[in-house]
Amino acid sequence: MKNVLTIAGSDSCGGAGIQADLKAMSAQGVYGMSVITAITAQNTQGVFAVQEIDLEIIQKQIDVLYEDIDISSVKIGMLSSCDIINTVHKTLKKINAKNIVIDPVMISKSGYFLLKEDAVDALKEFLEIGTLITPNIPEAEVLANMEIKNEKDMILAAEKIQRLGAKNILIKGGHREDNCTDILLTSEGIVKKFLGERFETKNTHGTGCTLSSTIASYLGKGYSVEESVKLGKEYITEAIKNSFSIGSGVGPVGHFINLYKKAGVDFE
Repeated sequence: MKNVLTIAGSDSCGGAGIQADLKAMSAQGVYGMSVITAITAQNTQGVFAVQEIDLEIIQKQIDVLYEDIDISSVKIGMLSSCDIINTVHKTLKKINAKNIVIDPVMISKSGYFLLKEDAVDALKEFLEIGTLITPNIPEAEVLANMEIKNEKDMILAAEKIQRLGAKNILIKGGHREDNCTDILLTSEGIVKKFLGERFETKNTHGTGCTLSSTIASYLGKGYSVEESVKLGKEYITEAIKNSFSIGSGVGPVGHFINLYKKAGVDFE
């Protein structure tokens, strides 16, 4: 079994962040481990507070894991400040970590800013160590410093982000009005399109975390970037299709829908 690490924030209601990452990794048949960068107080209605973890503890979590365990890939999620970004950047570079998937988390679905405004430049510099960057359209607009209105803009934005040093860029199409096709720009400059399917559901909490963690899992298992993205897209599509409510707001996606069905869970 391959070992895959997530470096991200904790979501107290379990729909996103570390909790979603570990569920997604387990569903792909890898052993998931976590380095927590921040603790959030949130439920299905939104994020209400964030407490960052001390830099020394963040670095120590990473160091001790890599000293003891062969880690095949790593997914990066919420890094809320310049200091945290720089600490993770420096530590992973020193370790020479491989197969790094960076999900540039900036704003929660409820509109809470998870990335401090003065940390954007540090995040852009951090992208140089990424094997794959997975921004949604609003995040890509910030990273590329441009407005994205159509597919042509998505490709141009991916090219601009790639010039920051990242190898492969996947711009997710969930915010598109025409369709939800994702655009992958490979390190060879090849553009690949991954068609999406929309479902009538409000329960999409943790979709970005789940997709990036799934892709990291397949990279860790030896799949190519394109294969990993394809399998990740298939998994998140099925998970959204089988999402469910747990509160009065935005519910989680169905990470373990087959296990839930086997256990006789009825979401109706």
